[in-house]
Amino acid sequence: MQVQMLLSPNSTNFPSLSPNHVSINPSSPLVSYRAFNNKKNSYFPITSSFDFIKPMNSFALSSALPHSNIGAVDIGFDSSDLDRYADVGNKMADAAGQVIRNYFRKSFDILQKVDFSPVTIADQAAEEAMVKVIQESFPSYAIYGEENGWKCKEKYADYVWVLDPIDGTKSFITGKPLFGTLIALLYKGKPIMGIIDQPILGERWIGLKGRRTALNGQEVSTRSCAKLAQAYLYTTSPHLFSGEAELAFARVRDQVKVPLYGCDCYAYALLASGFVDLVVESGLKPYDFLALIPVIEGAGGVITDWRGHELHWEASADSQAPSFNVVAAGDKSIHQEAIAALQWE
Repeated sequence: MQVQMLLSPNSTNFPSLSPNHVSINPSSPLVSYRAFNNKKNSYFPITSSFDFIKPMNSFALSSALPHSNIGAVDIGFDSSDLDRYADVGNKMADAAGQVIRNYFRKSFDILQKVDFSPVTIADQAAEEAMVKVIQESFPSYAIYGEENGWKCKEKYADYVWVLDPIDGTKSFITGKPLFGTLIALLYKGKPIMGIIDQPILGERWIGLKGRRTALNGQEVSTRSCAKLAQAYLYTTSPHLFSGEAELAFARVRDQVKVPLYGCDCYAYALLASGFVDLVVESGLKPYDFLALIPVIEGAGGVITDWRGHELHWEASADSQAPSFNVVAAGDKSIHQEAIAALQWE
């Protein structure tokens, strides 16, 4: 996208500004501003109020301009760092993927954690590989990993990497390539970057705050689904619900067109790419869902708890990882229908 300044109402000469060097100030004597939309091959006027008085990258500009799919975003941090975070996130996913592929469909010991969930040497080694990349690139940033918890000299940090080396360990140990590596970066408790990586299939979804989600570099979006009765629903397993949560899930399941099972985090990736409409799960830990938030929202979807509230978790040295009930939808209308059907008070 290109931003241009209109020097006078009758001017036909529009000097271009690089999106990497924008300096727009409302007090400027310039008459107006306009931007070029590459997809439509045309210009449109910029009507928003700007006060960008320092160099900024194309992300910050595109998220403030009227054409943006995501809309104006008050991100609260230096957006110029997002590309670097994505670069490091890719290196982390590459490092974890190399470890995971070495163990996939191989013989190894399976251990049991205190919550009776399985863990393997692949989980542990993949997390260690990601931690190494972080410490080389951002040594002052905190880390909260599923396998090793908090890693930081300080008890609190503005920036926290949250890692799940293998989300779907049961799928991994049974040779099913529908698990994923989850990487989230939090800024003051808010996820500003999320990665879902499937190292066997070679698929990687990246969501960055204020940008469109991409799968292997290509933008993706959720699909429209006007009614819950037309929705394709995923959950990892119906056996993971219990008590009132089981009844609540059944109320949604009985209203959708097709209920499907068994994808772990991969179901959310499919939702972001517009292949399914709804994911409903119970008992997720923060490392299970924080990376999903930028991916789902950046694709145009919605992800909340069962009451429709924002998913939020403050990571610190003293934090415990509580369980959350999560519902994600590609279309806001069926998200509201699902919330109503869950009746979770």
